[in-house]
Amino acid sequence: MPRPAAVVLQYTGLSEVTGREVPTYSCVGDEDPIADCHTVQSRIDALRAGGVPAELEIFPGLAHGFGLGNGTVAEGWLDRAVAFWEAQLG
Repeated sequence: MPRPAAVVLQYTGLSEVTGREVPTYSCVGDEDPIADCHTVQSRIDALRAGGVPAELEIFPGLAHGFGLGNGTVAEGWLDRAVAFWEAQLG
């Protein structure tokens, strides 16, 4: 199976970096009690340090489960995630 061009991880608590990751877009609220934004930031930093294209958006005042972000500071995150994915396609 071919590797995916990119992965979109919304408010994840995943912290492990194996060295086999694909380009990653992630977003999280800075008040998420489940997916700590500092953990997500550390993972994105580790991906970038390993040469993996990675983007992170941290949204102030949002907790877990903001979905599409309509009517919040996260509004438009899905469009930016799609643009990231399309950029990885070449």
